[in-house]
Amino acid sequence: MNECAGYNRDITAQTELLWSMVSGQRWLSAMLEAAPSLGQHSYYLGAGCIVQTVWNVLSGYDPLYGIEDADFVYYDDRDLSFEAEDRTVRKAQALFADAPVRIDVKNQARVHLWYESRFGYPIRPYRTLEEAINSWPTTATCVGIRLDGPGKPSVYAPYGLNDLFGMIVRANKTQITQDIYERKAAKWKAKWPDLTILPWDQ
Repeated sequence: MNECAGYNRDITAQTELLWSMVSGQRWLSAMLEAAPSLGQHSYYLGAGCIVQTVWNVLSGYDPLYGIEDADFVYYDDRDLSFEAEDRTVRKAQALFADAPVRIDVKNQARVHLWYESRFGYPIRPYRTLEEAINSWPTTATCVGIRLDGPGKPSVYAPYGLNDLFGMIVRANKTQITQDIYERKAAKWKAKWPDLTILPWDQ
């Protein structure tokens, strides 16, 4: 499975393989094509909907299996109000109304304003969108895709793509706690039994 998936290939080949899997799902490619009309300069479609699409392809599952939402993340530090973010949320929900899953839109510039109330500990403000992605819970899920032009995907994967294609769940300890990691890993393992879950302390 790993050889077919492109595990341990060079990053260019892996990026091309990732794009072929994502663009093969019409709803994802339609979202990427439409996303620039939201007017956000710094954005990605990322995390679960991308990663779980790959896991489904590798596992031979239905492409939508287990995908709960699509994460549209952007960075705009000019206005950190809830109202400004909500305007983008509403525009995205209208734009992506035909998507088969829920659309989760978050301005990463304001995550620090609500993070402690949700997860129990504070974080520093992110300085860029990429810095936010760098802190996502696992190395495999730290990935974002956007189009820099028709048919020109841009992939941001700070920890590479080996874990993604190898179906390896490894903690990214930049920000996550052990409890959150282990709960996420257990949830994913129940849906994708072929995943290899690495212990927190490995």
